[in-house]
Amino acid sequence: MKYAKIVVLAAFAGLLIYGSTGLPDRGDPDNLMHQERSITNTVVAGSYFIREAYNDANTPNMVTVVLGDYRSIDTFGEQVVVFAAGLICLLILRKYRSI
Repeated sequence: MKYAKIVVLAAFAGLLIYGSTGLPDRGDPDNLMHQERSITNTVVAGSYFIREAYNDANTPNMVTVVLGDYRSIDTFGEQVVVFAAGLICLLILRKYRSI
């Protein structure tokens, strides 16, 4: 059983290494991610976010603009999930139970 775990982990590590060989070099300006238009000739959303973040929200922090303005509903949903998980942990781990 011990050897089976080692073989599975080695195979998974090999798969990750093989998958990472096809990734583009970091900082490559010719990477498709840095292009204005995608392969299907549509505008890439990331380039709009970078260009217009300050103009849309008048906030110098681009991450704040993306999370707070462009993806606000999604971010709010994630915050509700984290709050609910914290509240459940608090209720489960409290010392005295109310009946």
